[in-house]
Amino acid sequence: MVEGLASLSGRRKAAILLVSLGSEGAAHVFQHLSDETIEKLTIEMARTREVKPEEAEAIQREAIENAVARGYLADGGIAYAREVLQRAMGDQRAGEILSRLATVIEQTPFEFLRETPPDQIVAFLRGEHPQTLALVIANLPSTDLAAKVMQLMPPEIQADVATRIAVMDKTSPDVIKDIANVLREKLQMGFQQEYAAAGGVQALADILNAADRGTERNILEHLEQANAELADEVRSMLFTFDDLLQLDDRSVQLVLKGIETKDLALALRGAGEEVREWIFANLSERAAEMLREELELMPPQRRRIVEEAQSKVVAAVRALEDAGEIVIARGGNADEELVL
Repeated sequence: MVEGLASLSGRRKAAILLVSLGSEGAAHVFQHLSDETIEKLTIEMARTREVKPEEAEAIQREAIENAVARGYLADGGIAYAREVLQRAMGDQRAGEILSRLATVIEQTPFEFLRETPPDQIVAFLRGEHPQTLALVIANLPSTDLAAKVMQLMPPEIQADVATRIAVMDKTSPDVIKDIANVLREKLQMGFQQEYAAAGGVQALADILNAADRGTERNILEHLEQANAELADEVRSMLFTFDDLLQLDDRSVQLVLKGIETKDLALALRGAGEEVREWIFANLSERAAEMLREELELMPPQRRRIVEEAQSKVVAAVRALEDAGEIVIARGGNADEELVL
C-alpha cells in the first residue's frame, strides 16, 4: 500500500481520482453528482497540485475494489460479499475492503432480509403500524424486494404506506436499528418454531414423495431393517407407481393425459402385469395400440431410466392431487379423503 494513503479523507481521494481520470473522465463523473458535491470536489481538485503515479494507481485500484465489493453486497449481502472477496483476494485483503465499506454496510440495517421471501416479510410485518411498515419497506436492501413486499399488502394498506414513504423525512439511525433488531428477533423466533414443528413420519413421507425412486427405495430398505413398524407407517403415506391401482378410472385417465407415450412405455417396463393392464384399460384403443408397439420395439433399459420415468408419472399424480383434481386414498383412510 502507498504510504499515507490510508490517512487521506474520502474527499481527498475522490479529488485525486478525478484528476487522474483527466478532464473528460472527470466531466463524465460530474454528470452523476449533485451540485453541492461537485462544488466541494472542485475546490479539493484545485488544491491538488500534483498526483504521483503510484498514488493515482493505488486510489484507482481502491475505487475499483470498492465498486466490486458494493456489487457483491447488493447481489447477496455481507456474507456473500465476504466469501467472494476472500476467495478472490484472501482473508486479509477482503477484510480491508469490507472495513472501508463499513459505513455502507452500517447504512443497511435490514440487510438480513435480502434473501427472505417477500411473503414471509409481509407475514412478520402483519399487525405493525403503517409508519413502521413504511420505514421497513423504504429501507429494504433492494427496490425489487421492496416492490414485491408492497405488492403483497392489501390495497388499502398499500396506499397508506406509499403515502408515508413519500412524505417520510430523515429518520434517526437508532430508531431504524431498533426496528431492524425487533424484526430480526421475530424472524429468528419464526424459524425456531418452524424447526420445532418439523420432523416426524409425515415430514419424512413428504420428503420421500418429492425424492426420486432410487432414494426412496434406499431409505425404506434401511428403515425396514432398523424399524419395520416405522417403515410400514411411512410407506402407507407414500404414493408409488404401483399405487396407480388405487386410482379410479377418471383419475388415471387425467394422469395419463399428461404423460408422453415414450415415458409411459419406459415406466411400464418395470411394472407388474396388473398395473400394465390397468393402464391399457384406461387408454383409448389407438393410444393403447401405440403404447404396446412402443413397448415391443423398446430395447432393454437400465433400472435408473425406468425409475425416472415412473417418477414422472408419480409427479403428475401428486401435481393433480395438489391441484385438487384427483383424490388419493392414503394409509387405509379412504373414507376420510372423501367429502360426501
